[in-house]
Amino acid sequence: MDDGKDAAAANEDMTPAMRLMTLQGQHRALDQKIQNLQMQPYHNQLLIQRLKKEKLRLRDVIERIKDEMIPDLNA
Repeated sequence: MDDGKDAAAANEDMTPAMRLMTLQGQHRALDQKIQNLQMQPYHNQLLIQRLKKEKLRLRDVIERIKDEMIPDLNA
């Protein structure tokens, strides 16, 4: 296990495109986790609600990054 290499990689600046891809992956993973929890007969509604809120937060961040990446046509 090489924690020094992982810590260095975590400290590197991510390009907006890399950050976007990472966040989209997290968004998809949350979506899958929510679907899996909802399929259980006795699912934890509070946990699902929290995950959905986090998913919405990620969506907002993703949209903000996309807006920053696309040049403003009115400028």
